[in-house]
Amino acid sequence: MSRRPWARSLRTRLLVLITATLVGVCAALALTTVLAQRAYLLGTLDDRVNDAAERSVGAAALHPELPADLAFLREGGHTEGLLAARLDAAGHLVAAAVVTRDAAPRTLTSAQRAALTGIRADGSAHTRTVPGLGTYRVTALDASGIRVLTGLPMDDVRATLGRLVETEAIVGGAGLALAGGVCAVVIRRQLRPLDRVAATAVEVSRVPLGHGRITALPRVPEPDTDPGSEAGQVGAALNRMIDHVEASLAERRRGEERMRRFVADASHELRTPLTSIAGYAELMNRVAPDLAWRSVLAESARMTELVEDLLLLARLDEGRPLQTAEVDLAAVVAEAVWDARAAGADHVWRLELRPDTPAPVTGDAARLRQAVAHLLANARVHTPPGTTVTATVESTGSRHVIRVRDDGPGIPPDLLPSVFERFTRADTSRSRAPGSQGGSGLGLAIAAGITAAHGGGIGVTSAPGRTEFTVELPAAARQLRLHPLSPQTAP
Repeated sequence: MSRRPWARSLRTRLLVLITATLVGVCAALALTTVLAQRAYLLGTLDDRVNDAAERSVGAAALHPELPADLAFLREGGHTEGLLAARLDAAGHLVAAAVVTRDAAPRTLTSAQRAALTGIRADGSAHTRTVPGLGTYRVTALDASGIRVLTGLPMDDVRATLGRLVETEAIVGGAGLALAGGVCAVVIRRQLRPLDRVAATAVEVSRVPLGHGRITALPRVPEPDTDPGSEAGQVGAALNRMIDHVEASLAERRRGEERMRRFVADASHELRTPLTSIAGYAELMNRVAPDLAWRSVLAESARMTELVEDLLLLARLDEGRPLQTAEVDLAAVVAEAVWDARAAGADHVWRLELRPDTPAPVTGDAARLRQAVAHLLANARVHTPPGTTVTATVESTGSRHVIRVRDDGPGIPPDLLPSVFERFTRADTSRSRAPGSQGGSGLGLAIAAGITAAHGGGIGVTSAPGRTEFTVELPAAARQLRLHPLSPQTAP
């Protein structure tokens, strides 16, 4: 599709506008010069025609008894190409001839005579094209009844004007080319500060402001922030905006750090009383078993699990290093599936492994098992009894892939983009197992955080009858990279 005129760059538009203006000015000057020169040359030619006409009338007046006499053309001193004719009272040509070089005047043909008809003897100048002779400037005079028409060729005038137009075209074209080149260089040099401002803006736009830790954003160079120029004003305004963005990011980072410290400290402080509550509830349940004590014990266990999850997320956000060792990913997935089968006997659990393809990764075995367990628990809690859940481990060379697939009702499309965010629940959208209490909405967030801490990516695709979570982990042993914000998305 062709580019629209207003979508071109400012440099191109300026160059086109200036070039068009120069072309218009040069054309106007050339036209004015040609018209002025033409008027001057025609005036000079008209004076010569009038002089020749007066001489011809004076010579014809010597023999008034001969109304068709053109003997004066045989006299010397006439310009080659001089045309003369005698007119009667009605203005018709009686005789007409033209002066030739080294020969007697030649009588005009009937076609040539016809081109000279209709000219009144009032002394006004006319332009006529005579067949075989060319274009003439003619006039007719009346002296006491003696009427003579005289004309001179316009070849010299036309040749002069032609040379003038040719010269102006050559000089004007060369001048326009030189002026266009100079304008292009000047425009390019003058717009360089604006180009640098635009390059800085593009560089800032490519910085992932919503992910990771940003140390410092690029700035427009100091020479390009001069308030005396428009480009400098734009550069200064862009630097001020970048300052505001950095200040906002720093404030947000401080707020996030305070929140993480608060969650970590609160979770840490809550562990001790929760442990005491659970211990006393267990003791009372043994001494005097009662439904109320069992409920207290269950809720304390649930609250303890929530605190542990929050503490784990806070540690992942702070970037604390995990334990590193070589882990057999297939064994981790197999153990998680066995645990899930024990917790969800009303589901169908399948494990697909390839014994001939090892899947070693470098990482924390306990955390990886926890991530897989959360994915399996998510499938168990949010699908009805009888749902088939399949866990597979695949190797793609440099990366290993864990897939957890179920044939449940699927995840609603509006929930899919935020499924890995914290405290995301689908209580009203996905079917639950009868009697289950559901989770806190942190399981998938923990799985995503653990995957990101191992340098991997996690993703999900869902449709009614098929929901699949995909975890990709690097196969080669390397130093763990911690990502305190959202994880990568697996393809």
